[in-house]
Amino acid sequence: MIKFKVTESENISTVFLDGEIDMDVADNVREVVFPLIDSGKEVHLNLKGVQYMDSSGISVIVESNQRAKEKNTKVELKEVSQPVEKVLAMARKFL
Repeated sequence: MIKFKVTESENISTVFLDGEIDMDVADNVREVVFPLIDSGKEVHLNLKGVQYMDSSGISVIVESNQRAKEKNTKVELKEVSQPVEKVLAMARKFL
């Protein structure tokens, strides 16, 4: 289960994610994040409240970055929780 909160400040949308990002909720995250990117906003993903992330979550981040590049904007990760940082560190070894 994942909870979302979106705040707006000028041309930046910050998406606060709380819970677990796995294959069951990855599409829900995309449904929130992709329209913000498509509107040309810079998107900050605040991952402070994410206790667990699997490869589905990593793919959401990668796809969001690719989509942002296509729209000439960017996605930044903010306040990455320790469990997510561990997963991202493992993924970096293979990228």
